[in-house]
Amino acid sequence: MHAVVFVALPVFALILAGVVAARRKVLGRQATEVLNQYVVYLALPALLFQAMAGIHPRDLAHPGFVGAFGGAIVLPYLAVVLIARAGGRRLADGAIQGLSATYANVGYMGIPLCLAAFGQASLVPSVITMVLTACVQFGAALAIVELDLQSHPRLGRTLASVAAALARNPLLIAPAAGFLWALTGLALPAPLARFLALLGGSATPCALVATGLMLAERQAGFAPRLVAWLSAVKLLVQPALAWWLAARVLGLPPVWMKTAVVMSALPTGTGAFILASLYGREGPSTSGTVLVSTVLSFATLPLLLVLLGTG
Repeated sequence: MHAVVFVALPVFALILAGVVAARRKVLGRQATEVLNQYVVYLALPALLFQAMAGIHPRDLAHPGFVGAFGGAIVLPYLAVVLIARAGGRRLADGAIQGLSATYANVGYMGIPLCLAAFGQASLVPSVITMVLTACVQFGAALAIVELDLQSHPRLGRTLASVAAALARNPLLIAPAAGFLWALTGLALPAPLARFLALLGGSATPCALVATGLMLAERQAGFAPRLVAWLSAVKLLVQPALAWWLAARVLGLPPVWMKTAVVMSALPTGTGAFILASLYGREGPSTSGTVLVSTVLSFATLPLLLVLLGTG
């Protein structure tokens, strides 16, 4: 319980700080846009590059764990997208809704929480989840949004435009560059590592404060039923599916199984909000899901840790 409160409470407090700052008008009218651009083009790329640069490629070769955690992402994601499409929403909106329902707050909450609950044995699977969410999942959602919003009538031109957009995206360039650095086997020079640590360390507070700013600015608020649906998928459906795949289907070792389940049970991460803000779509539902799922996780995460047991 102490680990959950210690990690989750500051996250919610930063969102609340953004709400208060917006209501008090202390950061100016352009604060949300500026903070979001800072996170997308500076802070988060630094965090992703440093994380990937410190990983040995062989540490990523765990197909069973990837199958359990990845399967618990893909299946609910597809379900949310299909339901959104059936309701008349365009594919880009459904893709962002799917990201809101499955994009876990792995880096900011999950890794510290799993280390506190399960010890150092959970570090490698925790890093794998960060790679899958921040790189693979985010990149796939970005590709779907780009593909839907392109206006070219020919598939070839559309795919070329999508590839060009992805190639220019700093949130994909940074981890790819970090992985290439990891292949060299060289450690980052101390000044560069310190620079990246300082810059990347600002990604969390800035993104969370920006989420609060956006919540306060949306006077109409979010659709309660949609946010409740997306939050239920995130906090209930996804971890239940991860447990079934990890424990019953793939038979993962205990720590790896527990890490997959806890990581899947985390509230929605700010990456979903970043993508929504970047394209100006599904902002209220995304920021609302981040807020509601984070608040509800104060009850769901402690209960899950009790059920799983800690190391």
